[in-house]
Amino acid sequence: MTQYGFYFDSTRCTGCKTCEMACKDYKDLPATIAFRKVYDYEGGSWTDAGNGVYTTDTFAYHVSLACNHCAMPACMAKCPSGAIEKDGKTGLVHIDQEKCTGVGACVTSCPYNVPVLDDAKKAQKCDGCADRVAEGLNPICVDACPVRALEWGDIEELRAAHTGTVAGIAPMPSPDETTPSIAINPCPAAKEPGDTTGAIANEKEVTNVPA
Repeated sequence: MTQYGFYFDSTRCTGCKTCEMACKDYKDLPATIAFRKVYDYEGGSWTDAGNGVYTTDTFAYHVSLACNHCAMPACMAKCPSGAIEKDGKTGLVHIDQEKCTGVGACVTSCPYNVPVLDDAKKAQKCDGCADRVAEGLNPICVDACPVRALEWGDIEELRAAHTGTVAGIAPMPSPDETTPSIAINPCPAAKEPGDTTGAIANEKEVTNVPA
């Protein structure tokens, strides 16, 4: 099985959210749901030396995230109806709408805040644009990025092509939880997963509104 995944270059991302908007447009999503979200992570402070000199350790960067199509998806493990499956050829995680009973276990178990229940009480999430991938195309978010901060393909090939990548940066959780299929080029300001020196500056924007 080929495990498809995303490469994200946080040194390039400007936080413009074009990837997010392209996804919403392609998937015809309502205002309250986003399959890809751009997190603004900021922190630090100023220090007064007492002699008119100030120093700072402030930082800010952006993290574009969709479903990570994890090797060990927490959503799939917790779904009581078996509605969430990994494709045997691509490794993409998808939700069978006919099997979904709207319990919401996937919503509460995903450490990346990915699945959401829609108005019909059905779980929805990024499917890696499986229809486009089947045609040999990239997910729409990848092609939409104006600074080419996103790439798509076999996750092991992406890691080999971009040395020094990591599987998580703050505000993401530890990758040990689910082994996400993502390779990130961390910007100089990037903090480790679990960092508490910063905070998500646009928390309301990246929180799906429950149906």
